[in-house]
Amino acid sequence: MFAPAKLITCIIPMGSGLPVLKALREEKGIDATNINFARGVGRFVRWNQRRLGDDAQKEILTITVAPERADEIFELVFHKANLDRPHGGIIYMMPLTHASAFSIPHDLEESLATKSPG
Repeated sequence: MFAPAKLITCIIPMGSGLPVLKALREEKGIDATNINFARGVGRFVRWNQRRLGDDAQKEILTITVAPERADEIFELVFHKANLDRPHGGIIYMMPLTHASAFSIPHDLEESLATKSPG
């Protein structure tokens, strides 16, 4: 039921996450992903120069993978999210003690249609 896993977290510019998630699903069959949103100001902006509205919006992409696939998925995300360019974002990986396997069935609509109400 529970298995060891690794959590890959990637903080990237707004609008970059969905193409990465699509690539993970289509190329690697990875479904255990999430996108969250955040705002903040970079550390290179001086306090006396910060103005209202100077914050930058980011996407926080998290991916749960099996330890044996972690390096492969990390490399794919690094390249698909363009993290090799300046201010492209940051990516890191950490171990999870355990994670439960969960996936949405591909035939969900069909199985819901065949169930009778009540």
